[in-house]
Amino acid sequence: MSSKPTRRLDRVIIRFAGDSGDGMQLTGDRFTSETAALGNDLSTLPNFPAEIRAPQGTLPGVSSFQLHFADHEISTPGDAPDVLVAMNPAALKATLQDVPRGAVLIINTDEFSKRNLAKAGYDVNPLDDGSLESWHVHALPLTSMTVEALADFGLTRKEKERAKTCSPWACCLGSTPARLKALSRS
Repeated sequence: MSSKPTRRLDRVIIRFAGDSGDGMQLTGDRFTSETAALGNDLSTLPNFPAEIRAPQGTLPGVSSFQLHFADHEISTPGDAPDVLVAMNPAALKATLQDVPRGAVLIINTDEFSKRNLAKAGYDVNPLDDGSLESWHVHALPLTSMTVEALADFGLTRKEKERAKTCSPWACCLGSTPARLKALSRS
């Protein structure tokens, strides 16, 4: 099995975006803690929606957490993410304008149903229409991957799906299923 060459970066800006209540702030907080433990300098920008109970999957309900980390001193959370983790269509639509072309998009395909696309105002699936060709897209079934990883842990499907917000963190840091199980209960 061949592996892709890796690049060492001196700084990265990552934004986690999803529905309010989906755990984007928790995901950002955990990623921040791990980043700090590795000795990086960092700055964060949590973003809470103005609406208290916006309908799930809609643009007003998008919550995000941006983290800028580096191997040298930094002083801002950054302007434009190098990586966007979008947990649903609304998160993608609400934040894509901030992401420069050529950046990385990690997209939870499990949430790109016709109903969720319509709630976010998409007429067609952006994963299929070529509109994302200017970015490096990693379309992954993050919810399904999390449910599968937790198959042997005696959790209900709802508990397993709740752990999906740990998926971006798990993908980036290589968490084990045992760690995902512990996070799903927190």
